[in-house]
Amino acid sequence: MADVFRGLNLLETLKESIESNKLSDVKEAVEDLLISRINLAVVGDRGEEKASFMNSLRGLGADDEGAAPASSPVAPEGVAGYPNPKHPDFRLWDLPPVPDISPFEPEGYMDSYKFLRYNAVFMTSTQTVQPNSVEVFLEALSLQRQTVYFIVLASVEDSEKILEEKRKASLEVLKSKGVAQTKIYLVRPSMLEKSDFPSLLADMSNDLPEIRAHALVLALPTLTSALVTQKKEAFKALVWAGASLSGGVSAIPVPFVASMVDSSIGVRILTKAQLSLCLDDESVERLAQQRGIEPTKLKELRNCALSVEVSKGEVKRRLAVAEKDLATVSSKLLEMAMPRNARSVSRSFAAMLQALNGAIDEMAADAQNILAAALREGK
Repeated sequence: MADVFRGLNLLETLKESIESNKLSDVKEAVEDLLISRINLAVVGDRGEEKASFMNSLRGLGADDEGAAPASSPVAPEGVAGYPNPKHPDFRLWDLPPVPDISPFEPEGYMDSYKFLRYNAVFMTSTQTVQPNSVEVFLEALSLQRQTVYFIVLASVEDSEKILEEKRKASLEVLKSKGVAQTKIYLVRPSMLEKSDFPSLLADMSNDLPEIRAHALVLALPTLTSALVTQKKEAFKALVWAGASLSGGVSAIPVPFVASMVDSSIGVRILTKAQLSLCLDDESVERLAQQRGIEPTKLKELRNCALSVEVSKGEVKRRLAVAEKDLATVSSKLLEMAMPRNARSVSRSFAAMLQALNGAIDEMAADAQNILAAALREGK
């Protein structure tokens, strides 16, 4: 179903699926969003900067379990895979640099490393883009793969002036190869909230199919306030999907089926939200350690019970409260959200939508407060 989401609004796609009685498509969309399946390749010389970049993408420090080492454990021409500890279906693949040889056949490099199987590819360097990397980029474009990005990774000693000089030099290499419009992203590996990474993430969200863009946003650590907001919006879309499934199931006259689906899907969505928003104990403790803060200070900022622990009892309680207060959900909202043939059975949809959206709002507020405190008080 993932291909269907390219260029289409998620809600409209789900409505069409329900209208056509294709609940299996809606269920598949929910599973896809919950799993966050995405594969990213990182091409370039192996060293401290590249390892730090891959670790930061997974919310890890150099000394954390599962961190990518500066000295790769694989052969120079080998490939190393690094799953995300919290989101195992979000994987980074460490690919060797494009060889600086002449003549060079980009197709050979791409075939050797199964280039087209990745959802996106980062072509990294610590100096300037190499001409053969541009050849690989152009070959990818000829195969209609737009999700290849050039990144200059900053060394610790690089000033902003030096980085801009590297960007300018890289743009000259691209220009010499006939590429005029491509961006060069400057990234500080251990501080992704700085420099061009937020811009890169925004561009990737536009370039990737919607289902994969959501998966990327959900799997990344809470780097910036804007990213927390993006996560909240992505979870609101996931809630729409889960509630739509619940509303569709409610049309089946089987006692208690809808309520069981509501609570089970609700637990899965909110558990995913807790991990994605980095509200679980392990994530808060890791952030505190990275910033040199007492973990208790950050943990005390979790005001929502679901930020601390996602329990089935709490989810059921919120669903029950929402069912008693369905008058707050306007009929216009239901008309927008559900196709005509399902509106008569949309009570379950409305209750789940209200309960889970409220929970997501509270959890996102906690994540914003924790991030603000970490950035304000951290070393």
